[in-house]
Amino acid sequence: MTQDFYKKLSETLQSEKRLVLMVVIANEGSSPGRKGFKMAVTKDGMFGTIGGGIMEHKLVEYAQSLLDKPAFEPFMKHQIHDKSAPKDQSGMICSGRQTIAFYDIDSDFLPLVDQILTEEDFQINYSNLGINIPHENATWSFTETNSLPQKVYIVGGGHVGLALSETLSKLDFEIHILDHRDNLNTMEQNHFAHSKRTVDFEQIDNYIPEGNDVYVVIMSFGYRTDEIIIRKLIDKDFKYIGLLGSKEKIATLFSKMVEEGFDKEKIARVYAPIGIDIKSETTQEIAISVAAQLIRVKNQNR
Repeated sequence: MTQDFYKKLSETLQSEKRLVLMVVIANEGSSPGRKGFKMAVTKDGMFGTIGGGIMEHKLVEYAQSLLDKPAFEPFMKHQIHDKSAPKDQSGMICSGRQTIAFYDIDSDFLPLVDQILTEEDFQINYSNLGINIPHENATWSFTETNSLPQKVYIVGGGHVGLALSETLSKLDFEIHILDHRDNLNTMEQNHFAHSKRTVDFEQIDNYIPEGNDVYVVIMSFGYRTDEIIIRKLIDKDFKYIGLLGSKEKIATLFSKMVEEGFDKEKIARVYAPIGIDIKSETTQEIAISVAAQLIRVKNQNR
């Protein structure tokens, strides 16, 4: 994640006088490095990733060699993952291609890093002119923000909600937990969510915004609360909405809703039972299956 990376970069610049920052600014096909992937390289180490494999190993060595030379201006390298390519071969055979920008970074970069870490929805532009340099006349550029674009609202702050929050905290999701119970110990233990709120489920639709970057995971205390929540949210537009529960419970609930006139097509869009079928039994296994489904939905149209 962008903020985690720049936090580590800030810590590294406190002790290192200079490093090389590599940023994937474009990718096509089955490239292992995706736009926004980053890696920082010092004389003695590195962190982050630009896609892994022999390509990453080769470019880390190249970046370290740059640190033995005078300061350099930003430049980019194309990497084609095909051994039949006439030039720019990455050494990998997974097909696709990616473009990596190289930046010479020293402690003068720290004020910008501080902005990235502290200012909300801060835009970061990478171009041949530099990072966050006016780029109207740039020959190439890539812009991202420091915020997490994918927002997950977990309705239910119990043990599974806690496990899912922990799993998603390692991924590119902004996590929000909602529950109707006061002083819930698993809510108090949840240090992974970006926000936690105790709400009235009868008003749940007021706490979750619609949008193509919004994922709703319903895993409340039981059938009664699940029914309240799904009725309030079924007509809303989300990227994803899923419901935890047994096939029997879900069939009963949805059949009742259809009888009462709820739209069949909207009900059919609900992922239920939630998660990829891996025969999950423990809370951690359920969390992994749900996280995998969210990742698949997030990536399927890319």
